[in-house]
Amino acid sequence: MSVNRRTFLGAAAVNAAAFATFPGSALANVPADLVPAGSSDEWDVAWTSRLNGKYKAVFDNTEPESGYGVWRAAAWAGQYMDVMKAAPGDLSPVIVLRHNAIILAMQQPFWDKYKIGASKKVMHPLTGEPTGKNPVLLDEKDGIPAPFNNAGLMKQLGRGVTVLACNLALQDCVDMIQRADKTDAAEARKRAIAYMVPGVILQPSGVFAVTRAQEVGASYVKAS
Repeated sequence: MSVNRRTFLGAAAVNAAAFATFPGSALANVPADLVPAGSSDEWDVAWTSRLNGKYKAVFDNTEPESGYGVWRAAAWAGQYMDVMKAAPGDLSPVIVLRHNAIILAMQQPFWDKYKIGASKKVMHPLTGEPTGKNPVLLDEKDGIPAPFNNAGLMKQLGRGVTVLACNLALQDCVDMIQRADKTDAAEARKRAIAYMVPGVILQPSGVFAVTRAQEVGASYVKAS
């Protein structure tokens, strides 16, 4: 966890009550990353309207764990179709990538450029060996056999699975880009967002994403 993120979490906890009484002008000198999120139209929260299945579950990923947390969402869906005789339309899985698992939301060029596999000590999901590949983006082209090749992030996104990423955790990626590329924070954030896997929806925080899914009926699963 970066120093900036630890600073954010500590300061947010101490100052949460104070923010409730601040007039707007009083926030002028507060660092941007300590200001509470603005109006809801700044975030895509329409995904909750798509969770219409009879069976709903939110898979909370906090660690990379070789991508197993993402695979577990696909396993759950397959088991419900097998045991409960559920049709695909009866299932509404939600995958949340937060804390250290935020790297799973990033495309392979990000992993390649910033040596994510080595720096985060990521292991291949099947061989158990160190890998520089984002494990949730592996599929049959990478030698992943069935049924695991259908559990990858892109395959699940293609089936309409909702995948959410934590904005607070994304700051770790922003910090990494800023240090490596010697750029300012605004440009680093723009690059981090561009590196995200298409279809992944950024949320104010992973906790926000998990609780919103639960509020519309999703069962909670600690996936990694």
